[in-house]
Amino acid sequence: MTKAQILSALGIENTNPGGFDGRWVGSGPNLDIRSPIDGERIASVTQVTEAEYDAIVDRAQAAFLEWRKVPAPKRGEVVRQLGNKLREKKEALGALVTLEMGKIKAEGQGEVQEMIDICDFAVGLSRQLYGLTMASERADHHMREQWHPVGVVGVISAFNFPVAVWSWNAALAAVCGDATLWKPSEGTPLTAVAVTKIAAEVCAENGIDPAIFSLAVGTGATIGDRLLHDTRIPLVSATGSCAVGKRVAEVVGKRLGRSILELGGNNAIIVTQNANLDMALPAILFGAVGTAGQRCTSTRRIIVHRSVRDALVDRLVAAYKGIKIGNPLEDGTLMGPLVSQRAVTDFVSAKQAVQDEGGTILCGGEVLGGDDYPGGQYVTPCIATANNDFAIVQHETFGPILYIIEYGSADATGSAAIDELDEAIAIHNAVPQGLSSSIFTDSFREAEYFLSHRGSDCGIANVNIGTSGAEIGGAFGGEKETGGGRESGSDAWKAYMRRQTNTVNWSTDLPLAQGISFDVG
Repeated sequence: MTKAQILSALGIENTNPGGFDGRWVGSGPNLDIRSPIDGERIASVTQVTEAEYDAIVDRAQAAFLEWRKVPAPKRGEVVRQLGNKLREKKEALGALVTLEMGKIKAEGQGEVQEMIDICDFAVGLSRQLYGLTMASERADHHMREQWHPVGVVGVISAFNFPVAVWSWNAALAAVCGDATLWKPSEGTPLTAVAVTKIAAEVCAENGIDPAIFSLAVGTGATIGDRLLHDTRIPLVSATGSCAVGKRVAEVVGKRLGRSILELGGNNAIIVTQNANLDMALPAILFGAVGTAGQRCTSTRRIIVHRSVRDALVDRLVAAYKGIKIGNPLEDGTLMGPLVSQRAVTDFVSAKQAVQDEGGTILCGGEVLGGDDYPGGQYVTPCIATANNDFAIVQHETFGPILYIIEYGSADATGSAAIDELDEAIAIHNAVPQGLSSSIFTDSFREAEYFLSHRGSDCGIANVNIGTSGAEIGGAFGGEKETGGGRESGSDAWKAYMRRQTNTVNWSTDLPLAQGISFDVG
């Protein structure tokens, strides 16, 4: 599809209002969006003013008060229709993700498929919002817990997954009876406008007015900060850097609101002497190079046993040299541009920092130019040797730089091998972040050890698959500075609801709990 065809298919105009509450508004500053592919302008979005933001939240609150009355399975039916609309628009929306963010075409399409999948998941969930019954210590009483909608959910998304993260929150929140207000990244608002148009169409077809899916495009310093302080929004789900997450936690927590935080990762793969290198190699390549290293689950560190270190590194370096870098809309491209000039600067700085601390660049790290790489945001993915305690290794660089860290001796076997795995796990866990992790081994004992309470301290721990590419069926999130939040599958839906415990006395007496006597006669 051409750029014009992509925009036309999604209703994106030359200039687009950035606010939606059942009506499109936006009279604030104009935000010009240029593609990282070639630096050319795509379209613009007019940001919302603070007054427009307030009106959007008022209408979102009104939408919630009506939406919560709709039976959950009927809410699920609306989300089913949303999933079908996304299926119809998958090709164009995935292409817009690529055009605006820069990830390769397969990943753009995959991100939209993830939205479709979470809608399907949420449809089933709409009939499974289960509570519990509990035994009462008092005769002729019963106890239960139930779950009620929480209200308007604020969704703050990042540039690297400009549509999928919204769907993780919005689809689940919708079947739970909540309305959502989306504040997308200022770097990727066009995809947010396109998705909101699709969602608005579904709402209109079902007579939902005001719409339950609202949008407010604006800067973090204005609209984002206003959202964090807004007591009309009891729950804020934020995806971004650790620094952003700390700000969200501080502001929302101070007003005793709730937050779901999905923040940075510093993800490692442990490759033991028992690993199948034929499997480890493609997992590392996708984890480190996919999305140009701009996923929160991107592989940052390889903790490799000394006995297989040289064999793995030789194969990695050879594979890196064969990666096709270029226009992500073209078939065969495996790595597109970084999202911005700032990202390029951070990448180059990280390469220099690891050398300054004593590491060695094994391959890559160049900034590419010329007619084949317009826009100045293309780089070659980099592999470097490092120690885990390097300051730059402790920090998450959002780009394709991979650190090789050794552990163990050349000939450990049996119990000694497990002792050395302890060394690898200690290295693995010795970073501030705790999102995704993986081990490659054909040893059942090593695998189970890594998954045990003595193993990975991350929210996601995998065996013989990489750190990136989580399925929607499992709860997604991490520990430590990754924020502790969980989105998507499993019982993550509970975060979008409020729990209520009920006790019903169906006797003619009024006994108190704990056997307390309070006789005023």
